[in-house]
Amino acid sequence: MSDQIPIHIQEEIIKRLSVKPLLQFRSVSKAWKSLIDSSEFIAAHSSHHTHPQHLLVRYQDRVNSKKQYVSFLDDETFPKHRFVLTLPFSVQILILPRHVGSSHGLLCLYDGYLAVLWNPSIRKSIAVPVPNEKYVHHETVVGFGVCPVTIDPKIIKITQFSSWYWNETEINHPLKVEVYMMSSGKWKSLSLSSNLPSKSFRVRGSQVVIDRFIYWCALRYVSINGMLCTRNVIMSFNMSNENMGVVDLPECLASAYPYNTSLSIYKLRESLALHEYSNGVCVVWVMESGVVNNFTRLYTIRASHGPKMMLGFRESGKPIMEVKDHLIARGTLVVYDPNLEKFNDLEICGTGDFLFVNSYMETLLLHDRSDCSSN
Repeated sequence: MSDQIPIHIQEEIIKRLSVKPLLQFRSVSKAWKSLIDSSEFIAAHSSHHTHPQHLLVRYQDRVNSKKQYVSFLDDETFPKHRFVLTLPFSVQILILPRHVGSSHGLLCLYDGYLAVLWNPSIRKSIAVPVPNEKYVHHETVVGFGVCPVTIDPKIIKITQFSSWYWNETEINHPLKVEVYMMSSGKWKSLSLSSNLPSKSFRVRGSQVVIDRFIYWCALRYVSINGMLCTRNVIMSFNMSNENMGVVDLPECLASAYPYNTSLSIYKLRESLALHEYSNGVCVVWVMESGVVNNFTRLYTIRASHGPKMMLGFRESGKPIMEVKDHLIARGTLVVYDPNLEKFNDLEICGTGDFLFVNSYMETLLLHDRSDCSSN
């Protein structure tokens, strides 16, 4: 094949293959090994739209109370094609791990001291110690993403004031933001030239990665007549130039009181989606592609049985939700069809105490590292 077909044609063919045969094809020739190991090929393979999406679901088994990780193939066979994942040792040793997010096929988990980057497709992981300085009245938020330009995984650490500490003098100091790059294996502090927001911004909730940006829901604290008030915004981190930014929300969302309305963000295909939950009603908003600050109401979800929590979206755009029973507070994982206004049970025998859903694609990232290695 290599003697008859130009190398660029070979590349177009093999980048459509799944990860498992690609790892085997590295032994075919030096040219193929060099091609498959290159960051350009890994980037092209990770972003190729022919690869199916997988959905990772974490839950606690109702029988033995053990945490289970199940991966679903997100295609027409969903939810029948599923398999239980074997956790790497670096994930098993985490104490009360929190799922930070996913990007380019890597998942990030964090327990306050250690961040683990895990590629479930090839069963590889690396553990990264996170600096854990103790600041009075402060707390740490960790973000994660893979820069689509350099294919370099990055961990972002934000040190901010605690939610219970409302002091006008304190919150007006700049946030402390540190970035870890896997290529260098080092942490660095961002300077004020990175457009760091002031401490009057506080990150809250989970994150989402879209293209080169990491997004979080956040609160902006403002002083009105000597009283501290809040405004809902979205904070962003550009992985290419490492600048921070702020995305404003429509007035009806920006002014929503955080104790009455819950806001969370998700990736809906390649768009930023916002989930608004208030008084048992869920509203899904989406930011128009390429139009910053322009959010459109997509649909409203109403149901008479139990409170609902958004967990993510299928590739088809249908939301995955947890619906809890009013009496026993047991969570059920369902997929909502907005056209039929119907909930479909995923038939997972688990409890909602540890429910978590994240999507990921197959990737070659970390294939050249020993499992559980640490930079």
